[in-house]
Amino acid sequence: MMRNGRFGAAAASSAVLAAALLIPLLALASGGSHPIFESHWQDGRAELSGYRYHVIRYGESREGQAVMITVTEPFSASKRVKVEDPARNPSDTFEALKMNLVRDFQTGIYDYNTMTSLFVRSRDFSLVKASFSGSEWCGNVYEELVVDRDSVRESLHSYFEGESGERSLRRPPGGVSEDQLFILLRGLRGDFLRPGETRSLSLLPGSVGRRLAHRPLGWVNATIERSAKSERASVPAGTFQADLYRVKTADSRTGLFWVERAYPHRIVRWSWSAAAAGVGASEATESAELAGSARLPYWRLHGNGQETYLKSLGLAPLATVRPGR
Repeated sequence: MMRNGRFGAAAASSAVLAAALLIPLLALASGGSHPIFESHWQDGRAELSGYRYHVIRYGESREGQAVMITVTEPFSASKRVKVEDPARNPSDTFEALKMNLVRDFQTGIYDYNTMTSLFVRSRDFSLVKASFSGSEWCGNVYEELVVDRDSVRESLHSYFEGESGERSLRRPPGGVSEDQLFILLRGLRGDFLRPGETRSLSLLPGSVGRRLAHRPLGWVNATIERSAKSERASVPAGTFQADLYRVKTADSRTGLFWVERAYPHRIVRWSWSAAAAGVGASEATESAELAGSARLPYWRLHGNGQETYLKSLGLAPLATVRPGR
């Protein structure tokens, strides 16, 4: 959020001014504000959710952890970056809902560290930018997607030969990103689907799945169905009444999302599976369960000792290597 302490006072005053500027703009753009969304998401804190994470990599089951960070912040329409001073150019500034999803897991001697970062307009959750970074002992990969109404522009930097470059895709009407489902299915301004409803759309496969499979960017057809009735979902964080969304893609993958019935409709559990070749069964390629959640100004909690806040997310601090041990 803030790069260092020198910006503390300025950032605080800018945040107040940003809220004053952005709330009327949002009300005009969307035909009125959503009282639950504004009162919940403009409180100066972020939603932090920790997950027990499972993924199949190199044909073996891996255990890890994931963290989802969701927060509103002022964003530049032209530069596609967070705005430090919203008052400088209010006509170019809108409120974004940002979701960062960090996935970490071990593969033998070395670990994978990935982060997907999405920015959507908080008035309608339309995607404006997505980025992905992945690092492991072989090297780094960074991908950035700039999303306009009719196109998606990709910039990919990879340590693999032949992958890096600039590409552009046509964006089909109503097309959404798979990563965007972590926001859309929550229904933060109203249900994405009614109970029992099904919708067909074009889907841009998610960043982590494409990276691990070395698949190029491209759209697939998909259907999304919401279960007719809610169900109880038991996860490490507790038992929740949840709505189940089932996503089926033309490339033979199935995604399941259990969404908390009560506001703010957190993702309680999710999984993606792919049809096993020649078997007809399914292998869970990725799954996660909510371990804990809290609303905190995490950008201030960087002091020694404040890692204790991780407990509320169901997470533990990284192991510390001590001299002589």
